[in-house]
Amino acid sequence: MSDAAEEKAQTLREKQAERLFSGRVDFLLSAPQLKFLPDPTVPEIAFCGRSNVGKSTLLNALTLRKNIARASVTPGRTQELNFFEVGEPTQFRLVDMPGYGFAKAPVKVVEKWKQLVRTYLRGRQVLSRTLVLVDSRHGLKDVDREMMKMLDEAAVGYRVVLTKADKIKASELAKVAAATEAEAKKHVAAFPVLHVTSAEKGMGIAELRAAILADAGVQPN
Repeated sequence: MSDAAEEKAQTLREKQAERLFSGRVDFLLSAPQLKFLPDPTVPEIAFCGRSNVGKSTLLNALTLRKNIARASVTPGRTQELNFFEVGEPTQFRLVDMPGYGFAKAPVKVVEKWKQLVRTYLRGRQVLSRTLVLVDSRHGLKDVDREMMKMLDEAAVGYRVVLTKADKIKASELAKVAAATEAEAKKHVAAFPVLHVTSAEKGMGIAELRAAILADAGVQPN
């Protein structure tokens, strides 16, 4: 496919993704334990990252909503697996996972969250892709590397997504992006393309929407 044809195809995918995400996106349920998970009937795309990395804000931007996922400045707000259905009929689900690494909660509660996440990742057959969100201002931290290692071991494919790209200078962003992409390439389950996003400015959002559709198996139309 020529560059022009590929660019046209990408534009069409992004428009399709925007149409789908601007349609039905409904909260389904919160699962504090595995027994509360919804039936595995459609593909699922999970979002994970350090607490306060901007998961909720990114979900709101992707779905063209203001509060589909409640954003909070309090780290550790998301304590359960939160499921959202996309499309009518449902095409796939988005899964907002508990933030890791900085949760202001008792140790036993944090361990409970970790076990929930770990078991979900390793045992959910309909999990099509996980998005590992990394704050552009800080780059990869050891807790991110732990998550990436867990995903590698569970053979769960994932994309690394830089968030809050508008919060640092372009020169610094380029350095962080290059370092993050180079490190991601060393992980067997990491997707080779790094996504650089800003929910506030809209940077990279259309491309990420299109990638999510592809990961969920939604056919181009």
